[in-house]
Amino acid sequence: MKIAFINRATAFTSPGGDTRQMTETAAALRDIGVEVDILRADEVIDYQSYDLLHVFNIIRPADILYHVRRSGRPYVVTLNFVEYGRVPDEGRSRWNAALTRLLSESASEYVKTLARAWRNGERIVSREYLYWGQARSIACVARQARMLLPNSESEYARFTAKFPATSAYRVVPNGIRADLGARPHPRTDPYRGAVLCMGRIEGLKNQLNLIRALNHTPYQLFIHGKPSPNHRAYFDRCRREAAPNVHIGGWLDDEALYSAYASAKVHVLPSYFETTGLSSLEAAALGCNVVVSPNGDTREYFQDDAWYCDPDSPASIRAAVDAAYQAPPNPRLAARIFDRYTWSRAAVETRAAYEAVLRQESSCSR
Repeated sequence: MKIAFINRATAFTSPGGDTRQMTETAAALRDIGVEVDILRADEVIDYQSYDLLHVFNIIRPADILYHVRRSGRPYVVTLNFVEYGRVPDEGRSRWNAALTRLLSESASEYVKTLARAWRNGERIVSREYLYWGQARSIACVARQARMLLPNSESEYARFTAKFPATSAYRVVPNGIRADLGARPHPRTDPYRGAVLCMGRIEGLKNQLNLIRALNHTPYQLFIHGKPSPNHRAYFDRCRREAAPNVHIGGWLDDEALYSAYASAKVHVLPSYFETTGLSSLEAAALGCNVVVSPNGDTREYFQDDAWYCDPDSPASIRAAVDAAYQAPPNPRLAARIFDRYTWSRAAVETRAAYEAVLRQESSCSR
């Protein structure tokens, strides 16, 4: 079985959770005998080399519509269905904020796609997208998919409420590396007893309200991540408002990241929207108590084992951090993550989806 993974052209130049999900799932699939090539949407692809296409990021249909319509191959879709409408104007550029106020969510995403092509050189490979628009393109991709692969029942329900689909679906969980707890991760200064926030620095992740919540408090807050290409002004504002107890740095490599998680007391991701929050999963698995937003699909993963905050309220974020910091570690959550939410489990579920689709294709061709 040979599979082509196809994701947005900027998956590696502007990495996000979808990048991590894609690369980790590919590695875990290879471990169980599935051949996987990771390809960008702006590449020329020899479709006939693959049994199946696996596309990511249905909210970026301009990147995938061309391939799924012209390949003639069956395909499945990992949704990555993030809803950006909850982000307030303060977390957007002036242009983006004005666009959001004037247009529907789909129309706004369409204009932003055109703007990325103009400003950042992100080539739109799907001509159909230009005259179909965002909503119709997403609906087409979903309708013609052999199977949808949401990361949770919650994500599937949210997606089909907006884009009713008749395609089959199979939940494929987000995860962590299965061996993450099998080796020790040295505890390191200055993260001992600290509060962490790991993620791309942008309005969606809401680091600015986290800074406001913990400025001039006894906590040492470490924020690690890169600014999104179109959110540099937000990053600069975070740096300007950060008090001396708030430390903003770049990405940590895996081993430094795992040591930071193992050393810290609390991990906070007060996002305006999360399908899961991969950093929250990793932090919880390595012993952090986690503070998360209820917006999105987080409750399906963290249930009653996290502290939930209102992203709009620094006071709510502070209260959740206080409660999480004072509580003992939660081994129940860590055990559930290692049992249910690993990339190995994701690979098994993904391969089962491929096999079901290819069996159906085989029976239809007879």
